[in-house]
Amino acid sequence: MSEQTPGLLDGAIAPAENTRLFGHDAAEDFLAQSYRSGKGHHAILIEGPEGIGKATLAFRFAHHVLSHPDPAKAPERIADPDPKALEFRQIAAGASHNLLHLTRPVDSKTGRMKTAITVDEVRRAGRFFAQTTGSDGWRIVIVDTADDLNRNAANAILKILEEPPRRSLFLVLSHAPGKLLPTIRSRCLPLMLRPLGDEDLLQAIGHLGISAEAGQRGVSESGGSVGQFLKLVNYGGLEIIEALDAILTSKGGAQRRAMHRVADAVSQKDNDTLFDFFIDHVGELLVSEARKAALSGSTSKAASIADQHGRIAEWVAQSEAYNLDRKQTILSLLEEIVRVIS
Repeated sequence: MSEQTPGLLDGAIAPAENTRLFGHDAAEDFLAQSYRSGKGHHAILIEGPEGIGKATLAFRFAHHVLSHPDPAKAPERIADPDPKALEFRQIAAGASHNLLHLTRPVDSKTGRMKTAITVDEVRRAGRFFAQTTGSDGWRIVIVDTADDLNRNAANAILKILEEPPRRSLFLVLSHAPGKLLPTIRSRCLPLMLRPLGDEDLLQAIGHLGISAEAGQRGVSESGGSVGQFLKLVNYGGLEIIEALDAILTSKGGAQRRAMHRVADAVSQKDNDTLFDFFIDHVGELLVSEARKAALSGSTSKAASIADQHGRIAEWVAQSEAYNLDRKQTILSLLEEIVRVIS
């Protein structure tokens, strides 16, 4: 994790500092041409799976707009930013007076990112616009991600979206737009990004300095996400997948030992990234198994697996709320998974 960018995955480049984007040419062209027409929407909802480049696209477009404040004179395409340019350096350093990046704040006590974007963070947007009222330049807010807004923060963002200041632009990111307030979605122009194809993914990880040979298996398991690839390769995700497969294909003492290996790895202190990966992968596994059961005609088994899938978030929330032993929580979850799938 970068000290300068809390939450940044090991091996990743912070979106504000990234000079390249792969696999989203059509989306970039749409944004550039929409802006150049002078009829661009004031709020764009950039949707898509986690780790595919949504934030990088948002910062690239923000750099494009701030570098070309007159839409009619803006280029037809978004170019890779020059790292030596003043605008880029200010954005990368978080020092641009015309760009505000709203994300989960860091807890001063723990040094970790909080679980939500609070209303206090959104109020920064109000102060941001108030401080730049006399400016004729663009003012851009990147909400990264809107999925992290708590209810009060979501309502506060909605009020600004309903009456946007002049020459303002909101770039609202979301991994799961269906969970956002319908009123927020209705005030944004949706722009869907798809997972990267293998060639684009290989180019993206090559940009990070990882060879295709070193990451070939990670590519096949990543679902077109650079973020997922980094969790697989740099955080032990591939080993977790192998261990879960071993749990489901073994019995007795061997199965129990495999469960403990997974629980020991995932419950390590300060390894929240691997824990989150484990929870996500378990969810995907249960969805896959429920689908298989339903297609084979075993509707009761499919319903039982689906019910277990629905309880995962509850298990995790209770574990965190009551500060339960994470290893024991994982072992209990694995036992339930084996029970419903077997």
